[in-house]
Amino acid sequence: MACVALRRNSPRLRYWLWLAASMKFLVPFSLLVSMGARVQFPPDTPSLHAVTVQQISTYFAPVSALRAAAPAHVAFPWPVVLGAIWILGALFLLFRWFRRWRVMNLAARNATQLQLDCAVPVFSSSGTMEPGTFGIFRPVILLPDGIVDNLTPGQFEAVIAHELRHIRYRDNLTAALQMCVETLFWFHPAVWWIGAKLMDERERDCDEAVLRQGSRPGDYARSIVQVCETYTESPLACATGIGGSDLKKRIREIMTWRGSMPMTFRGKLALTAVTISAISVPFVIGVVRAQTLPPPPANSYEVVSIHPSGPGQTGRAGFSPGPHGGLQSRNTSVMDMLTWAYQIPDYRFVGAPGWTQSDHFDITLTPDKVEVAIGPETPMKELLAGIGRNQQRLLSVLRDRFGLIMRAETRELSIYALTQARGGANLSLDPAPGVSTSFRRTAPGRIEAVGAPIKMLANYLSMDLGRPVNDETGMTGQYDLKLEWTPEPAPSSDPALAGASGPAAGPSIFTALTEQLGLRLEPKKGPVQVYVIETIERPTEN
Repeated sequence: MACVALRRNSPRLRYWLWLAASMKFLVPFSLLVSMGARVQFPPDTPSLHAVTVQQISTYFAPVSALRAAAPAHVAFPWPVVLGAIWILGALFLLFRWFRRWRVMNLAARNATQLQLDCAVPVFSSSGTMEPGTFGIFRPVILLPDGIVDNLTPGQFEAVIAHELRHIRYRDNLTAALQMCVETLFWFHPAVWWIGAKLMDERERDCDEAVLRQGSRPGDYARSIVQVCETYTESPLACATGIGGSDLKKRIREIMTWRGSMPMTFRGKLALTAVTISAISVPFVIGVVRAQTLPPPPANSYEVVSIHPSGPGQTGRAGFSPGPHGGLQSRNTSVMDMLTWAYQIPDYRFVGAPGWTQSDHFDITLTPDKVEVAIGPETPMKELLAGIGRNQQRLLSVLRDRFGLIMRAETRELSIYALTQARGGANLSLDPAPGVSTSFRRTAPGRIEAVGAPIKMLANYLSMDLGRPVNDETGMTGQYDLKLEWTPEPAPSSDPALAGASGPAAGPSIFTALTEQLGLRLEPKKGPVQVYVIETIERPTEN
C-alpha cells in the first residue's frame, strides 16, 4: 500500500520499502509477539484472566478416565516429511545458484582489465553475458568483448552509468540478502513476488539515474534493446546487469520519463508511520496476549517433592490430603494436574506435548499456610475453599517446577446445548437446597446427584463427552437425579475383538437423558475458550 501511495516518487525509495518487507521474513512475527508477551500490566490492572476456578463436589476424588483410551497407533510423521521437503527445496536453490555463480566467477577470472577512466575496475570478458556488476564487497564491472563496437559512445557511457548506480547502492549485496530469504522461504509466494518487485524498482532507479545525467531517452532505450538482443541476461540475481525486469514496460517508461516527485513532509510522515506500525503491531499483539495469561496464584506452597512414578505403579491417578492440609498425587500425569487444578476438561488445553499425558509423577506439597484438617463434618463452604487453595498451590507447582506458560483464546468449536425435552424436564427438586451437595459416578454409566444445579450436570457431561456442554435449560434450582446409560465400548486395535461385545444392552447417554431426566443434547457450533500451552517442561527430580 505504501508503494502504491509513493508510485510517483523515487524508485529507490520504493526499492527500500520492498527490501524492508523482504527482510521482515528474517525477523519472525512470532518473535516480536513473544517480546510483547513479556510485558504484563500490574496485578491490579483489569485484564482478561484465562481461568475462573469452578466448584467441584467431592474432595480428593480420583481423577476419572474421561474418555476411553484410544488404541495405540503410529501417527504419520508430518513434521519430518515437511522438514525434509523444505531442506530439499533449499538445497536445490543453493545448488542452482552455486552453479550460476561459478559461471560468473569463471568469466571474471578470465577477463581482461580495460584502461577506462572509471571509479571501479572494468573488465572485458569473452563470454556472451550482458554488461553487469560482479562481486558484493569489491564489485567490478564486467563487459562482453566487442561491446564498444556495438554501441555508440553515448550509449556506452549510459551503460557504464547504469552499472555505477548499482554499485553505489550496493545492489549486489541487497540482492544476495533477498536470495537468502528466497532460500529459507522458497515455499512462500510472497517472497518471489517481492523479489520481482525489487528487480523492477532497482532497474527503474538506474534508468532514472542515467536519464538525470543527461542521456537522451531514445539513445538509452536503443542501447538497452541492443544489449538484450546481442547478449544473454546475467544468470545470477546478485550480479546485476542492464537487462532484467519487464523490457517493454521499461522502454515505455524511459521514453515517457518526466522525473520523480520529491518526497514531501507528509509522505515522510506517512512512511515513518507505516514503518513503526510494521514493528509495533505484532509487539502490541504480544502485549495484549500477555494479559490473557492466568494471574499468579494467590496461594502457594512451602515445600514440594516431585518424582517420576515407578514403572510398577498401577491403578487410576488420584489426589489425596498431604502434610499440614496440603496435597498429594500418585501416578498423575501433567494433564490430570491441569484438569484438576483448573477444573476444565483436557480437550480445552491446546498445544500440550505428548509427554504431558504419557509421563506420570508423584507429588507431595506442603502449603505455605497450615490448613485445617478436613473431615466428614467439614462444612461445604470450608471444603470448597480448601479445594480452591490447594488448586492454586498446584498451579504454583506447575508454573515454578514445570515452567507452565499459557494463554487464552476463543475458537469456534462443536458443542452441545443441554435443553429441556419436548415434554419438559423430569427432575426432583432437592427438599433441602444448600444443606448437602454431591455429584458422583457410582459405576460406569451411572451417576447420582443430591442438591446439584444443572450447571454441575452440564460440566460432567462435557467431561464425559469430550465436548463443551452449555446449560440452556433455564432451570435455576438444585435437583436430585439419577442417570443410567450404556457407555460406548472402547475401540480395539485388534480386528478379532472389534464388535465382540455385541450390541449395547441399554440406552445411550443421549437417549437416557431424554427418557430419564427429560433433557436433551443438541449439537451446534459455538465459541469456546481454549487455553494454548506455550511452554511446559519436564521437572527436575527432587
